[in-house]
Amino acid sequence: MQLRQLGEWKVSPLGLGCWAIGGPFFDQDNKPCGWGKVDDAVSISAIHAALDAGINFFDTAAVYGAGHSERVLGKALANKRQQAIIGTKFGLEFEEDSKTISGIFDQHDAIIRHCENSLKRLGTEYIDLYQLHLNDYPAENIGQIVETLEHLVKAGKIRAYAWSTDFLDRAKAFSSAEHCIAFQFQNNVLDQNNDLVNFCAKHNKTAINRGPLAMGLLSGKYHHSSILDKDDIRCINPEWLKYFINGKASPELLNKLVGIQSILTSKGRTVNQGALAWIWGLGEHTLPIPGFRNTAQVLSNAAAIEHGPLSNTQMQEIKQLLN
Repeated sequence: MQLRQLGEWKVSPLGLGCWAIGGPFFDQDNKPCGWGKVDDAVSISAIHAALDAGINFFDTAAVYGAGHSERVLGKALANKRQQAIIGTKFGLEFEEDSKTISGIFDQHDAIIRHCENSLKRLGTEYIDLYQLHLNDYPAENIGQIVETLEHLVKAGKIRAYAWSTDFLDRAKAFSSAEHCIAFQFQNNVLDQNNDLVNFCAKHNKTAINRGPLAMGLLSGKYHHSSILDKDDIRCINPEWLKYFINGKASPELLNKLVGIQSILTSKGRTVNQGALAWIWGLGEHTLPIPGFRNTAQVLSNAAAIEHGPLSNTQMQEIKQLLN
């Protein structure tokens, strides 16, 4: 498969989402927001394996692990910075010591300060893609943030910017900004955001797809009888209850997966590789960023590149089956 275009850069067809390697952090109600405990040495080895496999786009956020994900990524890319395109996100205040989210920010001085903090944690002089991390931020207020982002571009602190949002009206309000090159949004074969996929194609923006494996539902590991550990984040945080309900995979989504599984696993693909192939089948502007916790997961996802996207016929078959 050809490399994908992200602004001025050629990137691998697959990026890595670095939320899970951030470790624990908590919201203002002390509810967990991270996947769980992590081993930084394992995380760094996985990132190095990704580089060796040709993956060069890494997506993180300042708030992941309350700064820890950025620190780990920075350590992994020390002396390898030129091999990587780094995306990180801003907009959420947090206390690094207590690992607790404390609010949001959108003012010029706060954005400048948080950008500097991300640069330090990442150990880099510039951020390639700086992304607003407030999904439902009011579209009518975005102008003040664009002005600050343009200031950061001119100062050489960032090279381009994007918005991590699932809402089409936000994308419309932001897309004409001079250095806006992408939108990041939830999208997978069982939870599709066709409006933003099509919008990005029409306006020549990269569609960075988070959640391409539906929080693991598209890993092929879960069945109707599977029960998650009570401490699993997918049992605790209601944001992802559409994929897992009461500690079990959604029966409705599992039934849909069964109906399309033979297509996803064509050409010897695993289920997760087929899920990535479906995203690539949407167009050359799509860039999935599955999460990871170890080298085996990275290599399994990277192997999907060899199979390429699903064919147009297969994409239509899946569309008909899901409808």
